[in-house]
Amino acid sequence: GMGGIGKTTVAKAIFNKHHHSFDGASFLPNVREDKKLVHSQNKLLSDILRSGNKEVCTVDEGTKEIKRRLANKRVLVIVDNVDSDAQLNALAIKHDSFGPGSRIIITTRDQDLLKILNLEAICPVQEMNNEEALELLSWHAFKKNYPSKEYVELSRKAVGYCGGLPFAFKV
Repeated sequence: GMGGIGKTTVAKAIFNKHHHSFDGASFLPNVREDKKLVHSQNKLLSDILRSGNKEVCTVDEGTKEIKRRLANKRVLVIVDNVDSDAQLNALAIKHDSFGPGSRIIITTRDQDLLKILNLEAICPVQEMNNEEALELLSWHAFKKNYPSKEYVELSRKAVGYCGGLPFAFKV
């Protein structure tokens, strides 16, 4: 889905709710900003193995280490803001890279990238309608599900300005 629509927020909520149900879990934020990918590889290994394992120095070494050390672990891995298959390859994001029962969630703006991966499911995140957006704004601004009478008109204008994008309410 488009930027600001809430993909990362939904992924974080899933992670926070379910990470304890796995042998290990890792949330890799904003992977497209990690130009070397070794940082993301080391974070993945460290998060799941929960030990002071030796850091990898190259992408190839990292990919091999992920496959070797995590192949039998039931893991939850969330890879956020992916924009190339090279990033997924470096993190060994494939059906057989992790143990049975593992779950991998990928957020991206590029749905075509997901189609080439032969995934179990693709769940597009849609824009909110005006009523949903008004309720979200109200919770953030007023701590209730609907604005007071004196703020309804202003709130509706703000909702229109944000165009159904939840991130705009945070900013």
